[in-house]
Amino acid sequence: MSQKNETAVLVLTLVITLGLVSAVYWWLNRSGINISSFSNNQSQQVESNIENFAQVPNIPSGLFSYGGSTTWAPIRKEVDSAIQTVFPQFQLRYTNPTSGAPGSSSGIKMLLNNQLAFSQSSRSIKNEEYQQAQQRGFTLKEIPVAIDGIAIAVNPSLNIPGLTVAQVKEIYTGKITNWQQVGGPNLPIIPYSRRIEEGGTVEFFEDNILGSEKFGENVQYIPTTTEALREVAKNTGGMYYASAPEVVGQCSVKSLPLGKTADKLVPPYQEPFVPLSECSQKRNQLNAAAFQSDQYPITRRLFVIVKQNGQTDQQAGEAYARLLLTNQGQELISKAGFVRIR
Repeated sequence: MSQKNETAVLVLTLVITLGLVSAVYWWLNRSGINISSFSNNQSQQVESNIENFAQVPNIPSGLFSYGGSTTWAPIRKEVDSAIQTVFPQFQLRYTNPTSGAPGSSSGIKMLLNNQLAFSQSSRSIKNEEYQQAQQRGFTLKEIPVAIDGIAIAVNPSLNIPGLTVAQVKEIYTGKITNWQQVGGPNLPIIPYSRRIEEGGTVEFFEDNILGSEKFGENVQYIPTTTEALREVAKNTGGMYYASAPEVVGQCSVKSLPLGKTADKLVPPYQEPFVPLSECSQKRNQLNAAAFQSDQYPITRRLFVIVKQNGQTDQQAGEAYARLLLTNQGQELISKAGFVRIR
């Protein structure tokens, strides 16, 4: 082959390659896929091996409002003050919604409406929320930072070995109404719940436990977890579901072992169970090993929800997540009663 023909072949090959690359790039952008997220994910993986807050680079300066999940409250208490000590220029302000109860959904809604720099969630982003973000000219990203689980609280005097996930579903859909039907005493069950619009935990429970079914007419609605646990403590037949750290260490209620099958019940607490009579001196601790190994049947991840708009809001959300993924951040998450994700 002559030199002229070889040159022509090389030029043609180069043109075809560039054309294919351009077509792929155009398709990815048209499909709403953020190409930069691939490199971002790699950098987050590297930064997650950082030991402490002081070693995390690119922390922005300014006052950043955030909000969302009430499940996150113990984490906020431990983490935010520690961040402020190391990075006083990275000012964080938790913001409640102007109306309605705070929660994962209201936090994401406020993020979409440019009321927050980032939000905290106890559930994944929904498809309609992704779509709403795209309509506003940006995308949303969820960054998992901790592991949580759902625990079932009952009255301390209730004598029952535990429940299967299927039995929990049947109780909350009104098919099982007496504890005798699940191996307990002849006593009506009083299932409590917050309303679906009042938190990510309720949404997670409805989506992952109830599935396509709805809460039964037997369910009594209580506005807050604190009030619901008080009701369970007063009523022998009462039961309530909540984030495990909100239940396991309580002295007025006890948490039940759960299982996918009745012969494999796993407690949300570390065994042996600490009797509630000793609770003032020693409290039950979270069964972190069962949560991490996925032996416990109802676990979930907690997310930082980031607005990908190329502005300081995105920088703030990603910086917050990077701080929580350091060893120091994970230790503080563990101290708050949740399970390390790394």
